[in-house]
Amino acid sequence: MFLTISLTGDDELPATDLGFLLHKHPEKAQAFSTSYGDAHVFYPEASARICTAALLLEVDPVALVRRGKGRDQGATPDAALAQYVNDRPYAASSLLAVALRTVFSSALRGECRTHPERAAAPLPLRIEVPVLPARGGAALVRALFEPLGWTVGAEPVTLDAQFPEWGDSRYVRLTLEGGLRLSQALRHLYVLLPVLDDSKHYWISEDEVDKLLRFGEGWLENHPEQQLIASRYLSRRKALTRQAIERLELARLADADDLEVEEIDNAVDESADTEEKPAPLAAQRRAAILEALRSAGAGRVLDLGCGQGQLVGELLKDVRFTEVVGVDVSIRALNVAARRLHLERMGEHKAARVSLLQGSLTYTDTRLQGYDAAVLSEVIEHLDLPRLPALEYAVFGSARPGTVIVTTPNSEYNVRWETLPAGHVRHADHRFEWSRAEFRAWAERVAARHGYDVAYVPVGPDDPEVGPPTQLAAFTRSGSPHSQDPRTTRPARTARTPKEESAA
Repeated sequence: MFLTISLTGDDELPATDLGFLLHKHPEKAQAFSTSYGDAHVFYPEASARICTAALLLEVDPVALVRRGKGRDQGATPDAALAQYVNDRPYAASSLLAVALRTVFSSALRGECRTHPERAAAPLPLRIEVPVLPARGGAALVRALFEPLGWTVGAEPVTLDAQFPEWGDSRYVRLTLEGGLRLSQALRHLYVLLPVLDDSKHYWISEDEVDKLLRFGEGWLENHPEQQLIASRYLSRRKALTRQAIERLELARLADADDLEVEEIDNAVDESADTEEKPAPLAAQRRAAILEALRSAGAGRVLDLGCGQGQLVGELLKDVRFTEVVGVDVSIRALNVAARRLHLERMGEHKAARVSLLQGSLTYTDTRLQGYDAAVLSEVIEHLDLPRLPALEYAVFGSARPGTVIVTTPNSEYNVRWETLPAGHVRHADHRFEWSRAEFRAWAERVAARHGYDVAYVPVGPDDPEVGPPTQLAAFTRSGSPHSQDPRTTRPARTARTPKEESAA
C-alpha cells in the first residue's frame, strides 16, 4: 500500500515544514512496526518549493491471517487461499488507515510545537493514493471528498491495459488537492479509506463509534453522506450505526446553538456515582480546591490520582485553567474518566486543554515537571505509610509544582458519622486516617524538607470540638535562597520506614 502527501511552498514558507508537521525528518527514511507488517516513511522530494512524504505499508499476509484467528475455518479451499492471495498488500484499506494513525499520531491531533501556526492553518496539500478500492466507483469517491473542500481526481484503473474490453476494475487512482489543515486531511483519510473499501480487517466494537466521532469531529456532523459513512465504517452493524447517527445529531445541534453536547444531552443517570456520601461534601471539597488554585494563580494543573475525573471536569469549566492533566495508575479509572468527560465528542479547543496519563505517584515522572500546581485530593490515605515518602519525593522533590493542594479525611470527625462504627476508617481502601495534629505534623515536615510554605483550610462544617470532615493543606514553593532543591541531592524512589520517618 502506498500514499503520498505533498505540500507546496516558497522561501518564506518552505514546503519542508511538512517534516515538522508530520514529525518525520525529510532527510531520514524511517520504519515502524505494526501488527500487520512494516510501515516506511520517506521523502521522494524535499525542497522549499515542494515536499512530498510517502507512506509505504508492507503487509504480511500470514500475520494478517493469524490475527484473523481462523474466522474462515470451514470455508472452501478457494476461500482459504484467498486469505493469502488478495489485494491487501497493494490496495488502500483500513490497514493503511491504522498505519496512518500509528505513524502520524501527533499530526492527526494537530500538534506541532515548533510550527503551531502552520499546524493550525490551511495548507496547499496534494494527496495521492495509486490504488484505492472504491465500492461505488469514482462517483462515490467524489461524493465523499468533495463536500470536505477537496478537488478530487478519481481515475478508474482498468482490469488489464492489454484487454480494454474487459473494462474497469473496482479500483481508482485518487488525487486530492485543496487548502486544508494537515490534521483535517489525515482525519478524512483515516475515516474514508475503510469506508470506500467497505471492509475492515479487525473486529468492530462500540469503541469504533468513539473513533468515528473523534476523527469525524468538525466535518462528519454535516456531511451529506453521513449515513453511508457511519454504516460502512461500522461494518453495517445497525445498532452501532444508529448510536453513531444519534450522537452526531447531538453534536450538530450543539454546534448550531454554540453549546456543549452535555448541555443538550443532560439526562444522565448519576445514581452509579462512586463519590463518598454525603455528596455535598465532595462538592465542597472540589470548590475549596478550585478556590485555592485560583488564589495561587495556577494555569497548568495536575490532578494526581484523578480517579473518575470529577475534579478534572470542574477544572475544565474554568478557562483560567489552560491545561489540565489527570494522572492515575488505573487504566480502568482513566477509561471511565474519558467517558465521563466525553473526550470523544469534546470540542477541539477544550480537548486541547485536557489529557489523561497513566502513571504511579510513587515514582518520579519527568512528564509531571513544570506545572503551576498539583492536586492530591483524597489520595495519600490510600497508600501504606512506608510508601508515603516515595510519593512525597515524586511530587514535592521531583515534579516541584509551584503549588500543591492536599486533602485528606480528618479522623477526629469520624465520630460524627452515625453509620460509621467506632474505630473504622471511612473507606475500606484507606490505609490510615490522620487527626488534625498528625496531618499538620506531616505537612510541616514535608514543607520544611522540600522548600515549601504551608497553610490550612477546613473543608465542610467546622465542628468546634472535632474540626471539619476534610482537611486541606495548600503548599506554596518558597523562593528562599536557603531552600535546597532536593533533585540535586537525593535519588529517585526512596522510601523511609516509619521508624526513620519519625526520627526525621
